[in-house]
Amino acid sequence: MAEKILSQEEIDALLNAMDSGEVEIEEKAEIASKSEVKSYDLTSQSLMLRDQFDALDEVYDKFINLLNAGLGGALQRAIEVKMVSKEIVKFGEFLQAFANPTGFSIYTMEPLIGSAMLAVEPNLGFSLIDCMFGGEGKPLPKIREFTQIEQRMLNRFYKEVLKELENAWKVAYRIKFIQKKTETKPEFVNLVSPNDLVLSFVFSINGEEFSGNIHICTPFLMLEPIKDKLSSRYLREKDRAHAFKEQLTMLMKDTTVKMVAELGRTTHTIGQILGMESGDIVKINTGPQDPVIMNVEGVPKYLGMPGVIKGNRAVQVTELIHEDEGD
Repeated sequence: MAEKILSQEEIDALLNAMDSGEVEIEEKAEIASKSEVKSYDLTSQSLMLRDQFDALDEVYDKFINLLNAGLGGALQRAIEVKMVSKEIVKFGEFLQAFANPTGFSIYTMEPLIGSAMLAVEPNLGFSLIDCMFGGEGKPLPKIREFTQIEQRMLNRFYKEVLKELENAWKVAYRIKFIQKKTETKPEFVNLVSPNDLVLSFVFSINGEEFSGNIHICTPFLMLEPIKDKLSSRYLREKDRAHAFKEQLTMLMKDTTVKMVAELGRTTHTIGQILGMESGDIVKINTGPQDPVIMNVEGVPKYLGMPGVIKGNRAVQVTELIHEDEGD
């Protein structure tokens, strides 16, 4: 097929059409220059949060097991608790997901600074209240405000959850959970500023007649002081230490140490010591009824009473000396 070549008249006509706007020209260079450019902050919190809180998976696995047993016993029925999701979001976006009313429990995590939150979806809240009064927990046909009595019953549920959450946190870090206030309206809940990041964990609670979700919201800034203890690296080091703990314990049991029972002490000057002769009597600071101190490698560990067993001198241990006690 022969290549078609435009004549000079056709070229001139095409150029005139381009100048008049009859023919549209796609300027790739101009389009590329107008492409939207978004800045990316390498120090942003969303990037820093990756893999920093792996220990929370271990905490919440323990929490699920504890809540399954504790909640099932409290409600006297079979309950199944599962993790639904976990994500890092802005607090403002997190709060927008809740309607009015929702059961909110705001609590502190001592010694950490700040407040965290437990949220109970309304359908689940009414079902749990019905179960507490001996019902089957069937959902209400229409959501309404919680009465004062219903809020008190929800408060019992909050305390049960926080108790199990405190026990679960022991696998990573010892924290004391204290409930500060309860609320039912999202607009009255203020933990941090709307743009601050929070860690959101969602758990489903399922019974025979009902199901629903609870949400645990913890601000990132609240966990910042202990983030090193919640990292995957710290978990690996802890697992390695635990792996050798039993072997080290067995080795320590066979280690020989020097134990000395100290009958008493006294203080003299060098001149008095140099002047001592055979037959001199040295008084000590303890009497026959006073306990003696037993030192292990020079460290006071026990108190005991001296005596004789089968012709051998011995000391019977009567008390343990704690680290803050002196001799």
